Amino acid sequence: MEQNPPESDRPDQPDRQEQALHTARALVMADLAAGDVAEAQIVSLVEDAVTHRRWWVEQWPEGAEFVVGLIAQDVQDALLERYGRWPLCPVCDAGDPHALDVEPELGPHPHWVCTKAAVAVAPVGALSGILRR
Repeated sequence: MEQNPPESDRPDQPDRQEQALHTARALVMADLAAGDVAEAQIVSLVEDAVTHRRWWVEQWPEGAEFVVGLIAQDVQDALLERYGRWPLCPVCDAGDPHALDVEPELGPHPHWVCTKAAVAVAPVGALSGILRR
């Protein structure tokens, strides 16, 4: 009786992982463009995050569905260190400007959320038309 190889040993697995990484890159780039911050230095931060997460998803193939949120968080963290908070919350008008958070932190279908107002603003990749420029 022939057994199926584990999912991580299937030949289509690397293609699925690469597709997940390309999708994550495209969604984060769409959000950066929506905020008018997709400059060359920032695009390099996205590429660095994708490279880092490529290794991560190779180690844990089942985590491929989580890379969108992880790459969004990686880019957000890198931007905070170098340029400031991003993306700024479009929901709260009063008080200090604050960034949106990615939720779930490790899960499928990540959204940008305002934790102060407890509201989901948009899925990662769908900030176009929502962010103020």
